[in-house]
Amino acid sequence: MLPRFAVFAGILLFCLSCSAAPTAAKLTGRIADPSGAPIAGAQVSAREVNGPGNYQTTTSADGTYALALPPGRYRVRIADTAFAAVTRTIAIAAGAPARWSPQLPLRPLAATVTVTAGAQPLPLADATGLVDVVTAREIGQRHQLWLAPLLASLPGLSLEQLGPEGGITSLFMDGGNSNFTKVLVDGTPVNEPGGNVDFSNYTLDNVEKIEVVHGATSALFGSDAMVGVIQIFTRRGATRRPEIDFHADGGNFSTWHAGGDVSGLLGKLDYSAGIDSIATQGQGPNDRFRDNSLSGDFGWHFSPANSLRLALRSSASDAGVAGQTLFLPYDPHQHDALKNVSANLAWDFQTGSRWRHHLAASESYLGETYTDPPIYTTRNEYNRAGFEEQSSYLFGKGGLTAGYEAEVENGYFGGTHARRNNQAGYLEARVQPTRRLTAVAGARVEDNAGFGTRVVPRLGLSLVVREGSRDWGPTHAYASYGLGIKEPTFDQSFSADPCFPGNAGLRPERSRTLDAGVDQILAGDRVRVSIDGFRNEFYDMVSFGFGAVTPACPYGTGTFYNTDRSRAFGGNAQIEARPGRWLTLIGNYTYDDTLVLSAPNAFDPSLLPGNRLFLRPPHSANFLANVSTRRMDWDAEAEFVGRRTDSDFLGLGLTSVPSYFVVNLGTSYRLGAGATAYARADNVLNRHYQIALGYPALRLGYRVGVRYRWGGGR
Repeated sequence: MLPRFAVFAGILLFCLSCSAAPTAAKLTGRIADPSGAPIAGAQVSAREVNGPGNYQTTTSADGTYALALPPGRYRVRIADTAFAAVTRTIAIAAGAPARWSPQLPLRPLAATVTVTAGAQPLPLADATGLVDVVTAREIGQRHQLWLAPLLASLPGLSLEQLGPEGGITSLFMDGGNSNFTKVLVDGTPVNEPGGNVDFSNYTLDNVEKIEVVHGATSALFGSDAMVGVIQIFTRRGATRRPEIDFHADGGNFSTWHAGGDVSGLLGKLDYSAGIDSIATQGQGPNDRFRDNSLSGDFGWHFSPANSLRLALRSSASDAGVAGQTLFLPYDPHQHDALKNVSANLAWDFQTGSRWRHHLAASESYLGETYTDPPIYTTRNEYNRAGFEEQSSYLFGKGGLTAGYEAEVENGYFGGTHARRNNQAGYLEARVQPTRRLTAVAGARVEDNAGFGTRVVPRLGLSLVVREGSRDWGPTHAYASYGLGIKEPTFDQSFSADPCFPGNAGLRPERSRTLDAGVDQILAGDRVRVSIDGFRNEFYDMVSFGFGAVTPACPYGTGTFYNTDRSRAFGGNAQIEARPGRWLTLIGNYTYDDTLVLSAPNAFDPSLLPGNRLFLRPPHSANFLANVSTRRMDWDAEAEFVGRRTDSDFLGLGLTSVPSYFVVNLGTSYRLGAGATAYARADNVLNRHYQIALGYPALRLGYRVGVRYRWGGGR
């Protein structure tokens, strides 16, 4: 038996310890997304307000968490990579459990979230089609100035550029025409009405994120979204301490580039503003190019569930147009001035825990001036002004969205003014009957002043085939089907030329797209393999039919008709590997088999049925390697583009442009104190090649510069 005094001492020490250490209490809860679905793996941290205590945990598969906390006041923060962090001060009393179960809003600009693939933002893993995302970090590593070549390095996208920098630049997606892809800047459509986008003066200044969605999405975005949508997002302020960035560089061809931006948080305001200027003399006579751009994004948060945002972007450029200098003498005088402006004012708010609302007013302006003094000056101006109202009801296993859009299009071209008033209503339902399966169904009724009323549907499925383990991770399969429409251009509908009048009775061009693919994660999320296939069919494509020569029309007569058909099928394969923290490898390959099925008004042999569609390579591939150390980054890019159908349009009999292979390099070195030296070299092998027949691409070009960044942080 123990001595009595030992037993007494033990009881006394136990009582003293109980009185000296108050009983801890548990903070528990369940973390969910806006629809109420659980969020697994979210970080939950509690920091003592007036003490050293710091406690952390993560949510389980059902979104629940539990933290044992001593009595006190804590600043609790819940965060996840795809969701906006939420914080709250919570008092913990001895023996009294506390509970906090917030819903985390998705972060629209997060790398793992897509805004463009659905009516509501959703995790990329739930997308029902191929979606590529390029982040600000990836843009910064590559030191690329221009949007178009960066997009052309993504699966399924190819580039046409009439000459070096400043030449008219178009993009083709999955075999579609260049005007079959809708382009949005912060939610504002910037296509010429019924037409394409000249990417020649679109820079990457102050861009936070780019999303590329494949497949017909007219059910959500209306006209122009025949094969997909590209959306560019301006940077948003995210730090309490202002972040200021200045950069300046120069290189051969008398090239210089300078700019800066500032961003931050000020009370309820987040702000970002940037300015950028580029000029070069080019590699030959009349190859000069200059571009000035402005951008801004300003958000006012009345509350976490109520915000107002204004996004602005403007680019103004002037380019010399030397022409097809491989076949013809340089044109010493012709130049092309281009101005693009977009603005979007959006109000996002909630009414209750399940209702989300979005109101937006947008406007875009496009001005083009072609001059060849003293021969001619041609000016075209286009304006799109629109309004959108969208309401979503979110429930535990999905959501339902209804929207209405109205848009006024104005055009001034060739001395003619024309106008179209359009409106549309749409519905989209997204359901997740199980954690692994997501289904989307939507439809749009488009009422266009040019072609009347059309209905376009869209369907999609996303399935986590297996959740996987560390070495063989989750397998994600998806498939989508959609119809697309595109209104005629203003020139096609409203041209007042007495010899070549427009056709007011044109129908919309139409597409039918089918996409399916698989994503596989491997090696503990260090490797991702993606394979997808597509089949796209295009109907009622507009062509120009020539008529007879008359005394009043010595060059002939003619107008536009819905005559042509074509198709494209193929696939994209992509692999992304991060074998080490310092190394990233990305490679992709695209096979694009296009075919002209019907073209009764073809005016060039290369346009006849049986040929491939213009400037869409059957084979293309890209490779990117990035090495990042504590002070230095290296970036290497290689691009292969196969032989493509083309025409010299000069009667020389040339009907294709040869393949080419280009290597680009970029590097940066952190000097310290916020300063970084950087350099980029394009076409380091100094290859002679053409992107379009007769237009020589830029030879070896390089830039060297310095970036200074100050501020930032929470």
